[in-house]
Amino acid sequence: MNDINTLKKKALERFFSRMNPMQQKAVFHINGPLLILAGAGSGKTTVLINRIANMIHFGDAYETSYQQEFTPEEAQFIADYAEGRNDDGAQLAQVIGFRPVRPWNILAITFTNKAAGELKDRIANILGEEGKGITAATFHSACVRILRRECTHIGFTQSFAIYDTDDSKRVIKSVMRAMDLDEKMFPIRSIMTEISNAKDSMIGPDEFASEAVGDYRKDTIARIYKRYQAELRASNAMDFDDIICHTVDLFEKQPDVLDHYQNLYKYIMVDEYQDTNKVQFRLVSLLSQKYGNICVVGDDDQSIYRFRGATIENILNFEEEFGCRPEDVIKLEQNYRSTQNILTCANKLISHNVGRKGKNLWTDSGDGEKVIVHKSMTEREEASYIAKIITENTEKGRRYGDHAILYRMNAQSNALEQAMIKASIPYKIFGGLKFYDRKEVKDILAYLEVINNHSDMFRLRRIINEPKRGIGDATVRVIDQIVSDLGEDAIYIMEHSPEYVPLAKKSKALTEFAFMIDDLTDLADISTLPELLDAVVDKTGYGSYLLQQGLEGEARLENIEELKSTMAKYEEEAEEPSLEGFLEEVALYTDIDTLDENGDYVALMTMHAAKGLEFPVVFVAGLEDNVFPSSRSMESDIEIEEERRLAYVALTRAKEELHLVYAGERMIFGNVQRNRESMFLRELPKENIEEQVPKLSEGAAPTANPNLSLGKQIAMYNAAKRSETSASSESYNVGDRVMHKKFGEGTVVGVTPMAGDTMLEIAFDKVGTKKIFANFAKPKKI
Repeated sequence: MNDINTLKKKALERFFSRMNPMQQKAVFHINGPLLILAGAGSGKTTVLINRIANMIHFGDAYETSYQQEFTPEEAQFIADYAEGRNDDGAQLAQVIGFRPVRPWNILAITFTNKAAGELKDRIANILGEEGKGITAATFHSACVRILRRECTHIGFTQSFAIYDTDDSKRVIKSVMRAMDLDEKMFPIRSIMTEISNAKDSMIGPDEFASEAVGDYRKDTIARIYKRYQAELRASNAMDFDDIICHTVDLFEKQPDVLDHYQNLYKYIMVDEYQDTNKVQFRLVSLLSQKYGNICVVGDDDQSIYRFRGATIENILNFEEEFGCRPEDVIKLEQNYRSTQNILTCANKLISHNVGRKGKNLWTDSGDGEKVIVHKSMTEREEASYIAKIITENTEKGRRYGDHAILYRMNAQSNALEQAMIKASIPYKIFGGLKFYDRKEVKDILAYLEVINNHSDMFRLRRIINEPKRGIGDATVRVIDQIVSDLGEDAIYIMEHSPEYVPLAKKSKALTEFAFMIDDLTDLADISTLPELLDAVVDKTGYGSYLLQQGLEGEARLENIEELKSTMAKYEEEAEEPSLEGFLEEVALYTDIDTLDENGDYVALMTMHAAKGLEFPVVFVAGLEDNVFPSSRSMESDIEIEEERRLAYVALTRAKEELHLVYAGERMIFGNVQRNRESMFLRELPKENIEEQVPKLSEGAAPTANPNLSLGKQIAMYNAAKRSETSASSESYNVGDRVMHKKFGEGTVVGVTPMAGDTMLEIAFDKVGTKKIFANFAKPKKI
């Protein structure tokens, strides 16, 4: 019989045979530091899932040099499994498992709720009940879980509130008003960025102030920062940055608490490590320093969040920081997402960066189509080209949901959106007004936050007079002062308002409001969340208030009903559902979590938002110098490298078709810009791309008169197009029966001339009434 250790390894390699050799190497590396450099589409989530499965089922069985003893029957079973004569994986785990890891000793950290959810689902599929003990969470949700238990050590109560960006903005605005500061001199967005960057670098208000000596602007921001933190403390609240900062502060000040979590989370895995900032690095360093079992997965070529404080140095310096040996660094370069032409373009592009470790993506799925590089005359032409390709693809059988349009900045979405509407293409923009940013939703959530945390003075200010109750700002300021002086929560002060002379005149309204909140607080303990929501809408008068607003109010009530659906879903899925848990989940929600991969619509989003996603067909719009790369980055090598990494991310979202599009002339922010094609296009390998230059109508070619400006050439081209279109246009009348290639037969019920075209309103037999442009859709009379 072969050496038992050799057979044991062979059996394990067969168990994980669906993985390539480098993936297997990562799966079997359990102890000590491990850096997995995972290229785009290289199956890193699959590696994480299987690594966890190996840890729980087999432990150190592959790596250990300890000579395990087996009975003759067990040795025969191992040999049979290794040679493919037996497939009982459960028995293999029982026979060769050695020092298996307990599920609750594993902490897997991701960056988005979507990624954490996928991780949990796939762990459950492989491990079943065993997988439930694993903590798979985002940085923020993992820290919130710790802080809910331990925050009393740092001066908070367990019902602390979490403030989102809008909440923080309102608090800072209030602080600045109290300090009599002009928002024009100190823009709130700029101040929020400064404070957030300070927190990411673990710089508190006092240290910030000491570094600002002699700088009036910095010194003023330091004072705002200090008062902002005091406001949060007074409201028993934390903002997003605080969640991680306070956890690090807790660990550094309470060694016993740190020791507990080090013993609990003996094995730590961090996904997307290239996007971590200084405070996140400090967190994982503290948690892992006792046992040293830290595995990070990332791609230095996809580090694109420098503007949020991410430091690419965390991944570039990992080996030095955690004492890695060469064998502790594994590169995953085989790509399972894209065709080779797409990968070759991405490889060539990113090779121009200096600050990287270096890898080369490859696939065995074939070359695929060449990457299309298309030049349009204007941003409108660019958008029309994209709409045309999407329409052609859907006619060939693709879904709308197979397509994504990526751009550098949200301002580019306007022309694209108009083209989607004109072509009757369903779409969804990610990055617009988010569901949880709608006023009615934030109002109701504010009520729920106050019910959960009577000290949340900020949320209380939002809803105390919404709808109107005759409680003005002056009264709220008095309550605020009494709360500050006595240390009681605001609801208690309002209940006892007759006892306070400054509040006596308003005591009726104040006591009614306070008793209402008390009643709802009691109801929260015994009712379901949807029932509580109905009670809030009813008892606060908010529902009646919206109904008085007619159709707009009804639409807002529908959004609140949607919130109720979210609550019901949360109660179904949560292990221990609670109001506090629901509010926490909402606070940590992101817009991209709403992407429905089964939804049949074109996704429009920034390149940053597309990180982690993939689509069969991708359009990257606006590839011109000063647009992408942005004008702000053109003078800095560091910034250009970040922009190039962003381009790399955009390219590697595509699975089968990639269209890189640019325009000769673009209107942005009210100004017409004429830029050359992006430097990133010039860095692509010519043999892997197909360049398309617009073919203009006869007599309209810009080259016909080189003395004309580009704008006049474009105007001539567009005029020729309009002339050509109108000449070939068919006329329509109300009552005409028409056939549309997508919607079938219908009857024309409206005809409106519009912008050189005709807007037709057609009542289709099967899909209802739709408005379409005649020259674009070209319905045929029947």
